[in-house]
Amino acid sequence: MKHIDLMIFDLDGTLVDSGRDIVASVNYTLKSLHIQTMKHEEIIRFVGDGVQKLIERSLGKESQHLFDKAMDIFSDYYARHILDTTCLCDSVIEVLDHFRDKKKVIITNKRRYFTLKMTDALGISKYFEEIIGADSTAYRKPDTRLFIPLLERVHAAYNDTVVIGDGVNDIMLAKNTGVLSCALLNGLTHRDILLALDPDFACERLRELLKIFD
Repeated sequence: MKHIDLMIFDLDGTLVDSGRDIVASVNYTLKSLHIQTMKHEEIIRFVGDGVQKLIERSLGKESQHLFDKAMDIFSDYYARHILDTTCLCDSVIEVLDHFRDKKKVIITNKRRYFTLKMTDALGISKYFEEIIGADSTAYRKPDTRLFIPLLERVHAAYNDTVVIGDGVNDIMLAKNTGVLSCALLNGLTHRDILLALDPDFACERLRELLKIFD
């Protein structure tokens, strides 16, 4: 087992199963703009780089002129429906309780307002020393300028820090910064894409962290 002092968690697809509400909000936005809606799998591929990229990709090249209006529609709808079906992923509370003595932080490319609304409602905000959203700093995953100040604030050693997530940006944030990476293979990103990035660790389920780190 690998000793760890600091655990960085992604949010969507890692701690919370939020895909259905994101997809529903995107399709509501498209329908409101009289644009063809998309399949769940298509929209999920657009998740991970923040809401602006999500909307930009969902609109497609032909409808970029509707971007501002789409952002307003999406933000309003998602704020009201963010917890319609969203729930904690399997074993989240068990894992967070098990690592209660470790420093834990959420870093997500979701806006902080939406993140806190979600983590507060699901009862997990209390487990984290910091919750960093897309608008918390000028930088987003996988930019090292987002991460290095955090390591300095919490006095964490690089080789005792791990980023745990189901997205390309999570693995690349770890690799770009020089800390450990752990890919969660049952989240929103296809497992083959994550494994091709050669993460330091990989697990099928979050609960496997209990056997990997101490």
